[in-house]
Amino acid sequence: MQVHTKKHHTETIEIKFIGPIVNMARAIESLKPLGFVDTSNAVPWRDAYPECSEEQLTGRALAGARSREGLTQVQLSKLTGIPQRHISEMEHGKRTIGKKNAKLFADALNTDYRVFL
Repeated sequence: MQVHTKKHHTETIEIKFIGPIVNMARAIESLKPLGFVDTSNAVPWRDAYPECSEEQLTGRALAGARSREGLTQVQLSKLTGIPQRHISEMEHGKRTIGKKNAKLFADALNTDYRVFL
């Protein structure tokens, strides 16, 4: 018996299209008023820091998301129930974040938990 699996709601899409290169700039400009963004020059964030270990990358993601929301480690600790010293250790790559904590951080920092894994 087949079981239906839950699918995550998709809030964004990626569009790829083929056409004359001379019309590319016009096509991109015509999609901007609809909320589309040109990411052709984007670099995956993990590739931007090749010198960092995986723990350091997730720690930087945590520190960046916390900074973006204007929170201190103490404030984030109060929101999540995770001790401040653990947050510091996670941000410095000395402690893994783990799925449970990633979900707590994601809720507090308005982001997807997978960023921290």
